Amino acid sequence: MFALLVGTPALTPVTWFIAATPIIALLVLMVGFNWGGARAGGVAWLVAVVAAYLGFGAGPELLAFSQTKAILLALWVLYIIWAALFLFQVVSEAGGIRIIGDALVRVTQDRVLQLLILAWCFTGFLQGFAGFGVPVAIVAPLMAGIGFSPVVAVVATLIGHTWAVTFGSLGASFFAIVGVTGQAPEDLASPLALLLGFTVFLAGAGAVWSLGGARALLRALPLILIVGAVMASVQWGMAVSGFYSIAAFTAGITGMIIMILLVRSGFFHRSSETDESGGQELHDGSPMNWRRFLIAIHAYIVLVVLVLVVNMIDPIGDTLGRVAIDPSFPETSTDYGWTNPATDSYRSIDVLTHPGALLFYTAVIGLLVYWRSGLYQNGAFPKIVRNAVDASVSASLGIVTLVGMALAMMESGMTHLLAQGIADVAGGTFPALSPFIGVLGAFMTGSNTNSNILFGALQLDTALLLELNVGLILAAQTTGGALGSIIAPAKIIVGCSTVGLTGREGPVVRQGIKYGLTITSIIGVVTILVSLAIG
Repeated sequence: MFALLVGTPALTPVTWFIAATPIIALLVLMVGFNWGGARAGGVAWLVAVVAAYLGFGAGPELLAFSQTKAILLALWVLYIIWAALFLFQVVSEAGGIRIIGDALVRVTQDRVLQLLILAWCFTGFLQGFAGFGVPVAIVAPLMAGIGFSPVVAVVATLIGHTWAVTFGSLGASFFAIVGVTGQAPEDLASPLALLLGFTVFLAGAGAVWSLGGARALLRALPLILIVGAVMASVQWGMAVSGFYSIAAFTAGITGMIIMILLVRSGFFHRSSETDESGGQELHDGSPMNWRRFLIAIHAYIVLVVLVLVVNMIDPIGDTLGRVAIDPSFPETSTDYGWTNPATDSYRSIDVLTHPGALLFYTAVIGLLVYWRSGLYQNGAFPKIVRNAVDASVSASLGIVTLVGMALAMMESGMTHLLAQGIADVAGGTFPALSPFIGVLGAFMTGSNTNSNILFGALQLDTALLLELNVGLILAAQTTGGALGSIIAPAKIIVGCSTVGLTGREGPVVRQGIKYGLTITSIIGVVTILVSLAIG
């Protein structure tokens, strides 16, 4: 029996298929034909607009306003991504990432400890401000260079960084799901951070298991429990305090510090027999240059200070916050009666206090400090700009087209009809399936940010229709999207290319699927149990 929905065509297999055509087109083009996100996203956006117009009664005015909103939301997210990539290139060109990595490797020669420090804590730190494959691209070759097998190096980093993805990239994925669902960030912060807290432990355990199985996990379990509790608590605490942009970043730094203190104190320091590949020193045995290390890491200290100053000193935050892009939008309706209410403010961009602005300020300060310290070669600045632009083009086009597609579907009622069909079929089992939808989005698009844009509204509508806790279901969506990083082809290819596995990605893919689906299944069980507990 098919339902008649208010504001949309009647729910039938045909109308549901029409509503799903943009997602189907995206899936077929990216998975079946191996198209990139920007190219496939452009086609999917066009399909969404046509389907909204012909099948759901969305007129030119509604579509025009929906796409204007899409541009504003895309700019909100891209402001962070552009500035984050610029900051990363500023630090990387000065050798800062290499210097920090070298310092971490000096802590211990124990294989299990090295893996936890690099693949679990350091990747979380990197994900906190960079993201988009950067942690895997940096840490996998670093691990391979000190003797880890190439497959373990890639798989461990793919698993290990997942806990930091949602609040990583200065909160890009978090702000994407906030923007596309219209939920208040303070309402989503706690449930998202709590479910991601489970992922902290699972990511550490999975990364260690990929090295030495159950034996290695049993050895590492005390550290995983202690450091994992610290990182999960810090990420949650920062998120619920409103410091969304640095929640993962500060958790990663704290995790590294606690891990190093525990290891250096002798709490956990035994020779590892879990990896027989042999090792070699990344450094030349010379004493640690602390001045060079502090110069390398200063940019991240500056970033934390700027975020705290802007958010905690009201006169500064209020003054800078006066410069904003904050357009209003009128009410729009489809021919079927689906109505989008008028709004005086839609994803306001505070130009000078936005997380992207804080990243840009940090990058400029970093440029000056690194330059004065003699860490740049001639021609460094043009190279920094060129590399940042090259890295951002594809991601930017993909996000713009996917946001455009998502807004066309949402504001025409297509997303609501899709959600109704899923709710009718899944019923009470939906919480267990919710993380897998997030995984699918990340697998398709290579990004949790894009997964949240693509499926965030669908998950919201389904939760409302089934009278489920919205925060929990959206937490499952973005946690699944983060775990989808383990099997996202784009990230696997990036990681393999850095350790000499180009053309031999098969073992990594198989391991990624095994660990990714196992951890996602655990999150699905947790989600449905919590859903049943809270009624």
